[in-house]
Amino acid sequence: MSITDNANAFFDACETGKGWSVCKAWCHDDATFSCQSDALADTKTLEAYTEWMKGLLTPLPDGHYELKAFATDPDNDSVVAFAVFHGTHTADGGPVAPTGKSVAADYVYAMKFDGDKIRHMTKIWNDAQSLKALGWA
Repeated sequence: MSITDNANAFFDACETGKGWSVCKAWCHDDATFSCQSDALADTKTLEAYTEWMKGLLTPLPDGHYELKAFATDPDNDSVVAFAVFHGTHTADGGPVAPTGKSVAADYVYAMKFDGDKIRHMTKIWNDAQSLKALGWA
C-alpha cells in the first residue's frame, strides 16, 4: 500500500477512537508526536496520542470528523490531512460534568513517513478555543 493509503487508514482509525491496538499497523512502534497545545503538551508518542483520541470519545460520544483536504507530498515522504472535529459533551469522563456544549474544531495532521509507516506526526490545533467551546476552560 502507498503512504497515502496508509495515512488515510491511520487517520480514520485514530479519529474514530480505535486506539493504538489498531493504529499501530500504520506506524513505527516508536513513532513520535508533537502539538503546540497545552492539552497535549506532555504527549510525545503517537501511541499516547491515539489513546488520548480514544479517550476523548468517552465524554464526546458523538465525536466525528469532517475531512476537508488530504494531500501527499512524495518528495518529502509526508501526508497532510485537514479536518474539522465535531462533538458534544454529553457523557461523563471529561474534566467537568457534561456541559451539553459542542465544538467544531479545525485541525491538521502532518504525517512524516519512513518507508510505508508513520515515523512522526504533528497536530496543528487551537486547543484553547476547543476547550472554551466545550465549557472545559
